[in-house]
Amino acid sequence: MKFYFYILFSKNLDTYYLGHTGETLEERLRKHNSNHKGFTAKAKDWKIAYFETFPSKSQAYQREVEVKKIKSRKYIETLISSYR
Repeated sequence: MKFYFYILFSKNLDTYYLGHTGETLEERLRKHNSNHKGFTAKAKDWKIAYFETFPSKSQAYQREVEVKKIKSRKYIETLISSYR
């Protein structure tokens, strides 16, 4: 099974959302863009901007925490630009 660390971007909010999942990225994105509670419910235009694959949930979570601790939009955008 694959696990993912991912970064979503909403153009309407001009913001990023970081998360991790064991679901497919397509399914997780669908859930973020559907009616649900939480931060991503504020917009319906989320797109996957970046992702990394890991063999375990704990590794995907550790990567999420690592990037969140940096607290830098510039760092996130550097990751995204290196991905494309």
